[in-house]
Amino acid sequence: MIALKDIRACRAPASAFATIGLFWGSFAALVPVLKARAGLSDGEFGLALLVASCGAMAAMALAPRVEARLRRRAMPVLAVLLAASFLAPGLATGGVGFALAMLAASIMSGTLDVVMNARVSLLEAETNRPLMNLNHAIFSFAYTFAAIAAGLMREAGIAPLTVFAVMGALTLALTVVMAQARDLVASSPDTAGRAPGWGLLLPGGLIILIAFLSEQATEGWSALHLERGLGAGAAEGALGPAVLGLTMGIGRLSGQMVAARLSEALLIRWAALLTAVGALVAAWAPVLPVAYAGFALLGLGVSVIAPTAFAWVGRQVPAEHRTRAISRLSMVGFSGFFIGPPLMGLVAEAAGLPMSFTLVALLLLFVPLALEPLVSRAARLR
Repeated sequence: MIALKDIRACRAPASAFATIGLFWGSFAALVPVLKARAGLSDGEFGLALLVASCGAMAAMALAPRVEARLRRRAMPVLAVLLAASFLAPGLATGGVGFALAMLAASIMSGTLDVVMNARVSLLEAETNRPLMNLNHAIFSFAYTFAAIAAGLMREAGIAPLTVFAVMGALTLALTVVMAQARDLVASSPDTAGRAPGWGLLLPGGLIILIAFLSEQATEGWSALHLERGLGAGAAEGALGPAVLGLTMGIGRLSGQMVAARLSEALLIRWAALLTAVGALVAAWAPVLPVAYAGFALLGLGVSVIAPTAFAWVGRQVPAEHRTRAISRLSMVGFSGFFIGPPLMGLVAEAAGLPMSFTLVALLLLFVPLALEPLVSRAARLR
């Protein structure tokens, strides 16, 4: 069971996870209208998100310095800036304006992502409890709520700017909880140890990359896949990312309990296989219910891959190096958002969205076949 003491211990970073879920869930449901307003093709839309991903990766490299400077104030300050930056996509018209708007939003999101994951890793070391899946579950439930709410507001004709403004108001309330974060000591004489090398960080980061690519593919393209290929309406299309978010939340709560009983390697291995099956089912579904079932399987599987990899690698790293390790893991992992948009867009333009999701399934097979064994080997050598 999920212990109340775990929720209390991580309530500050959990609020940051919820904030990011609110905005990306809203964005996923609004993709069709934002894409149409910007006048972008599938390939151009993917390239616009590629520009945004570049900003996020650059921000992640600087995130440890931001955390060191702001300390306990880092999460609430970054959350407010994230809320403000997401107003820009709601106003953007034209490809360049949309790309710049998403660049600003991604910079804030990427920086906050590193800070909150590093804080959870430190809390795991302090409490000796698995907390990463719990926090990522809170992101997923917030994402689900936002995707459904934004889809209904879109169906009612409410403008994207208003949708993002509503999520901004909720974020201001969450910053009150974030402000309660304590300063955590990231180093002490007892935790001195060897800095992590790329033999551990690279395969771990690539696992996260493929997980995020799979997640982003569903977040950014499922509504288009359902509406274009299966004739779904706006609300039915928004159910694609909503189903993903809901099942990811359920999967991560389950992963919170399973992580205490199964090894990280075994959990990641089977989760990757389940995600691949879900991607194939969603890609070639003949009717909406089957597509939803595919996205549900995908969500259950992909839900635990990234948080388990973060926790697994973080556990191998001395405390004084943990924020830097999380930053490097995030930079590699978030390349999934860097690679995913143009990859999905270009394949969709050339062969259709079903082939894009099929490619995602094939990439997922690299996790159990190659990457997870490499991380296991690197962990044994430390």
